[in-house]
Amino acid sequence: MKQTLPFNFGGIPAAFSAYRTSRAVVLPVPFDKTSTYVKGADKGPRAIINASRNMELYDIETGTEVYLKGIHTAKSVLASRARDMVNKTREKVSRFLGDGKFVVVLGGEHSASVGSIIAHAEHFEDVSILHLDAHSDRRDTYDGERLSHACVMARAQELVNTIVSVGIRSMDSSELERLKKDTVLYASEIGASKDWIKKALKALSKNVYVTIDLDVFDPSIMPSTGTPEPGGMDWYAVVNLMEALFRKRNVVGFDVVELCPSKHTVAPDFLAAKLVYKLLSFKFRGKDR
Repeated sequence: MKQTLPFNFGGIPAAFSAYRTSRAVVLPVPFDKTSTYVKGADKGPRAIINASRNMELYDIETGTEVYLKGIHTAKSVLASRARDMVNKTREKVSRFLGDGKFVVVLGGEHSASVGSIIAHAEHFEDVSILHLDAHSDRRDTYDGERLSHACVMARAQELVNTIVSVGIRSMDSSELERLKKDTVLYASEIGASKDWIKKALKALSKNVYVTIDLDVFDPSIMPSTGTPEPGGMDWYAVVNLMEALFRKRNVVGFDVVELCPSKHTVAPDFLAAKLVYKLLSFKFRGKDR
């Protein structure tokens, strides 16, 4: 008889998914109102959670089973307007941080990150942001909306002093004035540089929040995004960057956004789920319960 797994991140039994005893909280934010090309990112969180229920829970690189630290899946943030979604996400993340939890937000479109970034910037001192994305996302407004998925990092720049963007390969000329040359690693630079990871980490402060738009990956392995761009990063480039980051900085939280699931393939859903679990494995490696 086939075992029925709980519908939570990792398909984890209650002993390791209860809120009170969990070190980490996964917060789904299935919001997709401002995206302008392929719609469907609101289905991303559920697809990631569903795929995660089919993962092996032993992580080879760290030699750990991070689910034993406890991973709680919270109720989704539901909203019909961007402002309401941001406020609700901020409120929930702030409560989780106040309870000492490590928070992972699952989007949804990239605007789902804003509330989480606000909450982390309020809770931790001197937070910088590592931003993985195909796009700069620094327009001040897009289609008249300041909380558009195209404006996320413009809003983040109003909250923190430093943002390091990695994997960028598409932007509007109006965004150039908001980019600091020494804190942007274009995708075209990464393959030609031997020390690009060191360069990416150099400008970051001790406390770092990570936001990952899945279109940072090449569409050959991540076709399921609303705005896929050619020339993206591969799995190990991203994982190696993350491993170095978690080893050298205090990562205070992260989000993974912009999965737009396809009925034709579940591989991108699984990639996103595995990425979340991998980052949690890096975070809690060597830490006592």
